[in-house]
Amino acid sequence: MKRRILWCILCACLASTSLFAQEPVLLSRVHDTEACRKWVDGQMEKMTLKQKVGQLFIYTLQPVTNQYSKNVLRKMVDDYGVGGLLFTGGELRKQVQMTNYAQAHASVPLMVTFDGEWGLGMRLKDTPSFPYNRVLGCIQNDSLLYEYGKEVARQCRLIGVQINFAPVADVDNNPNNPVINFRSFGGDPKRVAEKVAAYVKGLEDNGVMAVCKHFPGHGDTEIDSHNALPELNFDRARLDSIELYPFKKAVEAGIGGVMVGHLHAPSLGEGPASISQEVIMHTLIDELRFHGLVVTDALEMKGIAGHDDVCARALIAGNDVVLSPRNLKKEIDGVMSALKKGRLSEADIDRKCRKVLSFKYALGLSSWEKVEEEGLAEKLVTPELLSLQQELSKAAVTVLKDSSSLVPLDLSVSGTVLLSVSPSLSEAYPFYHQLKQTFPVGWLHANVDSLDVVETRLRPTQRVLVALHSDKVEPYAALLEKLAKDKPLALICFGDMKMLEKIPEVVRHASTVVLAHTDEKSVQRYVADLFLGNAYADGRLSIPLAGVFKAGDGLTIDPEAPRQYSPEDLGMDASILSQIDSIAEEGIQLKAYPGCHVMILREGLPVYNKCFGNYTYAGKESVKENSLYDLASLTKVTATLLAVMKLYDEGKFGLTDCVSDYLPILKKTDKSRITVRDLLFHESGLPAYWPFYEEALDMKSCKGGLFRKKADKNHTLKLAENVYACNDFRYNPEWVSCTSSVEYPLQVADSLFLRSDFSKNILEQIAKVPVKGKSYRYSCLNFMLLKELVEKVAGVPMDVYLDSVFYTPMGLRHTAFLPLRKFTKKQIVPSVENDFLRGSKLQGFVQDEAAAFMGGVSGNAGLFSTAQDVAKIAQMWLDKGICGDRRYLSRATCELFTTLKSRDSRRGLGFDKPDTEHTDNSPCTPEAPASVFGHTGFTGTCVWVDPDNELIFVFLSNRTYPSVYEPNNLVRYNIRTRMQQVMYQAILH
Repeated sequence: MKRRILWCILCACLASTSLFAQEPVLLSRVHDTEACRKWVDGQMEKMTLKQKVGQLFIYTLQPVTNQYSKNVLRKMVDDYGVGGLLFTGGELRKQVQMTNYAQAHASVPLMVTFDGEWGLGMRLKDTPSFPYNRVLGCIQNDSLLYEYGKEVARQCRLIGVQINFAPVADVDNNPNNPVINFRSFGGDPKRVAEKVAAYVKGLEDNGVMAVCKHFPGHGDTEIDSHNALPELNFDRARLDSIELYPFKKAVEAGIGGVMVGHLHAPSLGEGPASISQEVIMHTLIDELRFHGLVVTDALEMKGIAGHDDVCARALIAGNDVVLSPRNLKKEIDGVMSALKKGRLSEADIDRKCRKVLSFKYALGLSSWEKVEEEGLAEKLVTPELLSLQQELSKAAVTVLKDSSSLVPLDLSVSGTVLLSVSPSLSEAYPFYHQLKQTFPVGWLHANVDSLDVVETRLRPTQRVLVALHSDKVEPYAALLEKLAKDKPLALICFGDMKMLEKIPEVVRHASTVVLAHTDEKSVQRYVADLFLGNAYADGRLSIPLAGVFKAGDGLTIDPEAPRQYSPEDLGMDASILSQIDSIAEEGIQLKAYPGCHVMILREGLPVYNKCFGNYTYAGKESVKENSLYDLASLTKVTATLLAVMKLYDEGKFGLTDCVSDYLPILKKTDKSRITVRDLLFHESGLPAYWPFYEEALDMKSCKGGLFRKKADKNHTLKLAENVYACNDFRYNPEWVSCTSSVEYPLQVADSLFLRSDFSKNILEQIAKVPVKGKSYRYSCLNFMLLKELVEKVAGVPMDVYLDSVFYTPMGLRHTAFLPLRKFTKKQIVPSVENDFLRGSKLQGFVQDEAAAFMGGVSGNAGLFSTAQDVAKIAQMWLDKGICGDRRYLSRATCELFTTLKSRDSRRGLGFDKPDTEHTDNSPCTPEAPASVFGHTGFTGTCVWVDPDNELIFVFLSNRTYPSVYEPNNLVRYNIRTRMQQVMYQAILH
């Protein structure tokens, strides 16, 4: 039976919403609480029907503090009982004063809304702004979008705002669109959806509701709905794949609000979407299963003009809240008339009003506090804000091409000139000054009246850097095109990327194109550092550009990435090494893995670095150098062991120390005498495996047990030879939820969350597991205990410790536990297509069950990384604790841990080693010397370090895809050991 059946059972057990609905995250935190119900009931009981109708209206006004404005506001609050306010433009101080005034007079607290697509600065003078969404769409690291949402939420709460009408979820796929363009995250629906979800989560995790817009999608239109009604003349399949996709993903992520635009989509329903039952009830609510607040776009816009009784029609269509009606009194009267005529029922109004009130409670309005005016401007502009603004701008820098390798510049080559196209010299000075501090560079300012002079002066130069600070670039097109055809020319856009549309031939012939997006001084300096080899860039273009580049284009510039050297330069034969290519391709043909990344370093430099195949056998996403793999047990050495070595290095514990001295839960158990050395050698006596996840299952639902040796009607899922699993079990609601909340924060799959103390339960289980002697037995439990030891001694979570002590200072930008906090799924290779226990695809969630049920951070597994980052860690070991110009571990500690070997097994101190006596059972090729150390991982990964030959071999794959229970052809056909063998054969003697 399909896993979807299992998921249906879970949802039926744990959620009161429909089987596949995602309750808005904000509501899920309070909906079932007695306090919320009591407050909502109390408000409902004291309101008349007309007051309940008023709660469904948001009134728009200018933040003006004169008496007339206050009288109008008082009338809206007192007489019409509006549910919320939207301030448009003006000054911060006045908006806060009017907010306090309105809330003080409201019998039911007001939802104060804001239209801040790029921050408060979009509407309020002298308040912070952020880059436009089109720029943010170039950012690879979506955790920055989360931080952006978090910061906007902080600012909104400071000024008394509970709802932000953002983000724009429209896909920018029409260059003639007059109104969306730069407001969208880009032209790729999936990337737009990822950015929307990250920003929404940042906003709503921090107490402000997001409202994505403009449903069903305003991107591919050529009319502004402020002026007329745009049409989406596309069939349903097209709408599903592009326009609706980001909204669908936002709903699945649990967004609080969706704004319906004034758009006509004939394939969804007739008339404007904002008053269409087919669009709202049918598509948004019934099909997409949205249960949050449905809000109209502003009803004063011309896209909805000419429709009478528009607010009543909007509510009948399925909207919960109507925004900015032209005539509030007339529209409320219209709704009351619709109620009298039976077009709307009182039950409809009650349901909508309860929803509005529930969100008010979720947003903290049950205990409203006056906004403090004193020092508000200073509270808004913090060092953290300024740092985030710069970080976002820098992360968006995009290198679109670099055919002449100008990034970074070869500083030994003279004759480099900066040509600035700007209104004056001052705009380009920060870029020039930063370059000039490091190497001699000339500087010319282009003047449309002296282009011949400029051309003459540039004729003898070797390279030209063209800094575009003005969008008036057409007069310079002929000169720049001629220069680009003649010599290496870098085009650097310090403004809106669209300016390049005006000079497509220059773009086509330029050897290097860089998008900086802004001429802000810190960004100019950063781009200069990029050319000097001192900065990192991995931006990807958010929209097609200039007829040359497509969305998603971009290069990764990493100053810390090792240069590719000729193998012969390092004593190896390139022709022999190339035989690894055929072995890698053979592995794909044999279904050993869909794709892999192989990297070999000698003397610290890469002699082989190639990616093969795809994320899956379907072949939709090819493996790239920055593709993240689930390292599985490689985590033991690239994470847990690193921390153990560091803390040992600092004298925080010794190898002969009893672990129970640090973990009291092991006292008075049969594990009280287990030492750190025992755990590292796997000589603790702990069992090889323990089914921790069973605590999260309702074992009574497993008829005949969870597993059986033979198939029967209750056990039809074949996991391995003579292993069949129960096809119809339930999760234990005491431990598991299908929605995230404060109580259930540990995410183990797309829609599966554990109680926060489940990891404690696992530790308690380990304490009770019986020990059987102290002979060698490889066990993940050993490293799970080492992780607990690390956290106890370090005083912080292990992932936080590793980030601060190793990963960040070492420049390991693609190494992380819980990778979905930092990366998109598109950057992560899936490990399993349909996991038996979790009922979903594992992409960004650790495959190992024990690590997953520890919340994704465990000592035995959970780390995700790239071959390059793994190689960097291995090189640090090989260099006796040094990486770059910094020492991370002492020489003595590195030598001890990488050389000491158990007397009873092939194991080292945490590391695996070759079995030189029984080579058939060795994880390495027979050619590997006894000095080699490293580890393998269940998902099809390994790293081996050879100090004798100064070699590092890294192999990453997802051999567990599509199923863990497929034959292990990676081992069966000796793929990794044969590659190692070729590596040793390639050494020139």
